Amino acid sequence: MKASLLALLLPAVSARNVNLAGDTQRPMTHEEAAAATYHIEISPGNTRWVTEDEKWALRRKGINFFDITDHPDLGATINTLVGPPKKKAVFPKKPTYQDAVKPLFTNLSKSHLEENLEKFTSFHTRYYKSDWGRQSSEWLLGKVQETIKEAGAEKYVTAKHFKHPWGQNSIIATIPGKTNQTVVIGAHQDSINLFLPSILAAPGADDDGSGTVTILEALRVILQSKDIVKGKHPNTLEFHWYSAEEGGLLGSQAIFSAYEKERRDVKAMLQQDMTGFITRTIQAGLPESVGVIVDFVDPKLTEFIKKIITEYCDIPFVETKCGYACSDHASASKAGYPSAFVIESAFEYSDNHIHTTDDLIKYLSFDHMIQHAKLTLAFAYELAFADFPALEKGK
Repeated sequence: MKASLLALLLPAVSARNVNLAGDTQRPMTHEEAAAATYHIEISPGNTRWVTEDEKWALRRKGINFFDITDHPDLGATINTLVGPPKKKAVFPKKPTYQDAVKPLFTNLSKSHLEENLEKFTSFHTRYYKSDWGRQSSEWLLGKVQETIKEAGAEKYVTAKHFKHPWGQNSIIATIPGKTNQTVVIGAHQDSINLFLPSILAAPGADDDGSGTVTILEALRVILQSKDIVKGKHPNTLEFHWYSAEEGGLLGSQAIFSAYEKERRDVKAMLQQDMTGFITRTIQAGLPESVGVIVDFVDPKLTEFIKKIITEYCDIPFVETKCGYACSDHASASKAGYPSAFVIESAFEYSDNHIHTTDDLIKYLSFDHMIQHAKLTLAFAYELAFADFPALEKGK
């Protein structure tokens, strides 16, 4: 049965909440949740309606997807004629801020990474529909705000929730620049146990606790740059911690849908999802490396990231693929923004403990996470000061 026909037969309720009088919503009952269906996209234009149990069954098979139930039109404005034509992404030919960036590396701290990850994995789960997911998001926002305050940057830098109806909110920290041209660094804060998401533990140390604390550490250290805190850079920096990535990129879709409608000028988005596991790479007799995703990403931004790794990291990169809708960068890309994704290794050697009770800190390398923090810090600083108008003019 085609999705269009199914849509006509489905009850007129949200797959996440039931509408009452006016705009009031309430959580679905267990019976309603069991009957609810979700519209997913597993490849470009390939959509179907599924139950929640069917969503998790697909994920257990390694099939990723967008849940487009709430945002079926993400990216629709790309093909419209409203407003000026979108300029093609252009990035610096090479890194140029080594004298400012490399001294900051001495402030990166494995102990900060470990302390934050210990706390973040102490929640029973960070499943986005659970109260633990809500609590972990509240803790993370508080930690981001504390980081900003400790840097003495609270007059300039903000951190707030981007609210969602399912309970766990996304988080956006903003370091204003001289313009609204924006560079986004992202990770997802939720975790999941794909067997019984609402019940079983999901510590999510690597997926994506590692990425969460990696970009938090990069934020902490970049705020030690007086030029950044005082807004001398032309481009605004945003650090995003997305909710509900595991449910079909829900949090990032909501954010980039809003940005698309607001015609936000996002110049680049980098996702850090899983930054700490190297065991299988070493067991295979291969060198420790940063995995650079090369499918469903912006090729020019990806080439720039390779240059960042070569210049600033102590380990090489390896090209790898992860498929369609494999992390939140896909939401940015679908909205028309240049996006890229880096991971801990070649995809085939990535962490095999994820989505279970065994995704634990003991399997992770904080030395490797420091390499991802260096990459994040350098990427953010270099593009904060990039002259995008000049680059777009070929200068």
